[in-house]
Amino acid sequence: MLFKEVIRPPLWLLAFIYFMFLSLVIAVWAALGNFSALITLIALTIALLAIAVTAKSEVRVTQDELVIGKAHIGVKYLAGVEILDKNAMRLLRTRDADPAAFLAIKFWMSTGVKITLNDPRDPTPYWLVSCKKGKELKSTLYK
Repeated sequence: MLFKEVIRPPLWLLAFIYFMFLSLVIAVWAALGNFSALITLIALTIALLAIAVTAKSEVRVTQDELVIGKAHIGVKYLAGVEILDKNAMRLLRTRDADPAAFLAIKFWMSTGVKITLNDPRDPTPYWLVSCKKGKELKSTLYK
């Protein structure tokens, strides 16, 4: 493995979700009592852990493949990598978006990369990927 970046949900987001879950626990406690509230608290805590695990994203580069989550493509089909700052990423997510593009974005990250493809059989023009280590990813792909 030449490059690996794991993008996890931030602590503030998990805390916000948990506080929303706690308000639900209070409502269950008020309506049904202590035991039901305890069961709800345990179930929602497990749900939060599941959210934290499933919301993560992984960007990996091996010798001949770029893997983002469950999607993968051969490095030979990549035409270029463009590092995007906050404004460029915002525009590509909204106004300048191509409906055929592959999106591997996380709303809590403001930077990323645009990976242009060069595969005549693939109608996808580019991959838009949330990434903190864009320069390192670009240098790994184009040594």
